[in-house]
Amino acid sequence: MQPKSALLGFSLALTAAIMWSILPIALQPVLTAMNAQTIVWFRFVVAAVGVFILLAISKKLPKLHSLSWRHLKFVVIGAIGLAANFYLFNLSLNYIPATVSQVLSPLSSFSMLLSGIVLFKERLGVHQKLGLLLLLIGLPLFFNDRFTDFAEMNSFSLGVFLGTSGSLLWVGYGIAQKMLLERFNSQQILLFIYCGCGIMFSPFTELSQVGNLNSFTLACLIFCCLNTIIAYGCYGEALNRWEVSKVSMIMPQIPILTLIFSELAHWIAPAHFSAPNLNLLSYIGAIIVVLGALSAAAGHKIFYRRQLRGK
Repeated sequence: MQPKSALLGFSLALTAAIMWSILPIALQPVLTAMNAQTIVWFRFVVAAVGVFILLAISKKLPKLHSLSWRHLKFVVIGAIGLAANFYLFNLSLNYIPATVSQVLSPLSSFSMLLSGIVLFKERLGVHQKLGLLLLLIGLPLFFNDRFTDFAEMNSFSLGVFLGTSGSLLWVGYGIAQKMLLERFNSQQILLFIYCGCGIMFSPFTELSQVGNLNSFTLACLIFCCLNTIIAYGCYGEALNRWEVSKVSMIMPQIPILTLIFSELAHWIAPAHFSAPNLNLLSYIGAIIVVLGALSAAAGHKIFYRRQLRGK
């Protein structure tokens, strides 16, 4: 791989991670003026239009006659999974801080791993078992000062439940994408699924809520809509220009980046953004969760190299 290509791959992967880490921070002000389903509809429609334009320019628009009933079934499953993920993620931000939502996000990857074992008979490697163990250790540490909230089943625990459910339901999208890749590329799949998601949310969208936005919240909404195109576009291109394992080592850093950007946003505009307000054990728990996700995503490179050295 050429050095320039590796540098570009790293830059694209980092851009995607930064976009995803900032997303929940930007979403929370918008949620004060719009409901979750309307925000999600805007995000899907803008993303669908953006992907359509990119595919049209590159002359890679998918042909509808290539979409068999079998593939259509997976498009529906993928759209339901991604729609549920987006909606529950957005809804959870009414009750929990951005940092909490992002610490829950690795549950998507671990759920996909477990689904691979059950559905595709994949094997769970040592690095993945270690990652799962670190996740089980890190999450209780992160929520060490919130056990009372869970016992009382208050709004915070509701937010965690919604965020967790959203992460787990993302598996529907992940499985559908895996099955659809045999016929379409990733951008073509996203176009189908974005359109499906937009159609699903159309009956529940209240466009009149746009009038509730001031200049700041409107800017946040526009950013959130463009975020999906930029993040997924950079992520897909990073995979084309850099090793998958190395891209996978960047993505688990998203919760830590969210912590950093949350602190920065509160310092710049405390009237609009709240501070993370975490204790030391919570920070340690977040780091352990990140290490667990990192081990599951790219730990095989470390274990594989050690095995080679031992021979």
